[in-house]
Amino acid sequence: MTTIDRSTPVAVVGTGTMGQGIAQVASVAGHPVLLHDAEPGRAVAAVTAIGDRLARLVAKGRLSTADRDAALDRLEPVGSLRELAGAQVVVEAVQERLDVKQRMLRELEAVVGYDCLLATNTSSLSVTAIAGPLRAPGRLVGLHFFNPAPLLPLVEVVSGTATDFSSATRAYELARGWGKTPVACADTPGFIVNRIARPFYAEAFAVYEYQGADPATIDAVLRECGGFRMGAFELTDLIGQDVNETVTHAVWEALFRDVKFTPSLAQRRLVESGALGRKAGRGWYEYGEGAERPEPHTAEPVPPPAHVVVEGDLGPAADLLDLIRAAGIPVREEDEDHGTRLVLPGGGQLALADGQTSVEFRDVVYFDLALDYRSATRIALAASQDTSPRTLREATGLFQALGKDVSVIGDVPGMIVARTVARLIDLAVDAVARGLATEEDVDTAMRLGVNYPLGPFEWSRKLGRSWAHSLLDDLHLRDPSGRYAPSLALYRHAYASENRESAP
Repeated sequence: MTTIDRSTPVAVVGTGTMGQGIAQVASVAGHPVLLHDAEPGRAVAAVTAIGDRLARLVAKGRLSTADRDAALDRLEPVGSLRELAGAQVVVEAVQERLDVKQRMLRELEAVVGYDCLLATNTSSLSVTAIAGPLRAPGRLVGLHFFNPAPLLPLVEVVSGTATDFSSATRAYELARGWGKTPVACADTPGFIVNRIARPFYAEAFAVYEYQGADPATIDAVLRECGGFRMGAFELTDLIGQDVNETVTHAVWEALFRDVKFTPSLAQRRLVESGALGRKAGRGWYEYGEGAERPEPHTAEPVPPPAHVVVEGDLGPAADLLDLIRAAGIPVREEDEDHGTRLVLPGGGQLALADGQTSVEFRDVVYFDLALDYRSATRIALAASQDTSPRTLREATGLFQALGKDVSVIGDVPGMIVARTVARLIDLAVDAVARGLATEEDVDTAMRLGVNYPLGPFEWSRKLGRSWAHSLLDDLHLRDPSGRYAPSLALYRHAYASENRESAP
């Protein structure tokens, strides 16, 4: 049986924020919902709270009065676990502690029928470990809703080592029947979103720790150049620095302290100081009364260069040629195989971020990767202390002539957007190679779970299959800690596409 009839009850155990949200989703979808909480009175209070939220939806025109009343009628608080015996699905949303969840599910297993689907709403614990003490661990599946559950569409359906295929299928179809977008994944630390998203935060923090740029500038480049909805510093302030660091630390520990997931010391110090973000009034930014948001570094206006020479193929930055011409700057193209670079009137070069540093070359300014160079409103440039002031000025003036704000950052290999996207692609390709999820589900999860403009595989198709491997390989040469070493899966991902025609 893969479908769960809407006339049969769904039970939610634990009526905190997530429990209430899941109960609301189930009741609006048409299921009778039993709510239980170990603390007396909380289940009744949860029904009241859900009713208030439904009333607000009615006031906004998002729900009819009749549908609200019907959803409320389907909610029933119960005082004991025994009253859940008739439920066909039980979603556990109790405290995020392994022992508490194990104990609760053991108690539930003794109450419900043999065909009842058990689900845990863990966001960070192992589904396999939670199911360990159960007599029938095959019927337990992870259902990771994102907060707030009624609003966010993504649900990660997590199969533990012992989870039966039929249980995972029933959970997947249940989530879809509730109007959600489910993605299937194996039981890996962080599941899909919290595993693959780590570089988005880590690389921003690394650029800051290397004194490449300040938080406001890094955030602005990620938003205005990379197309991300929020920058890493403002997003972790919103999430809570303690919450974000806890997830990072948990994934790092669970993966045997893999250097690719190493937490940030700068974030640790922030947490230790009590600067936890918006909820504390300060984090990377100040949020108290009268606090002003710092402005990103933006270069002063300078004249555009008289002309540019294009040598080789600009690759992911090819759209720049049309933009430069449209700005009235003469362009001369030379058919030279020198990679991605522009030559400026003073003889200096302008190159797309590739994992190398400006100081290695004579008079080179790097520019960062953009989601779309046409719509980007800001471009980051990186130069070394040896870069000619004229070259930096001409590079700045070129992008300003295209209507972009320009942020000059330190000589950080891979810059900001490029290194972030390359690492996201690497972790995503590695996850799929390990059988943790499909390419489609990874892209869906990252777009819906954390609002990325593109999923990692969409980025890879846009940039070329070998792009991320090439950039990370160069980064690894400059930082041989292993943090940037391309995975074997990424090597295969890049190499297969380049050499498929010459295979014996």
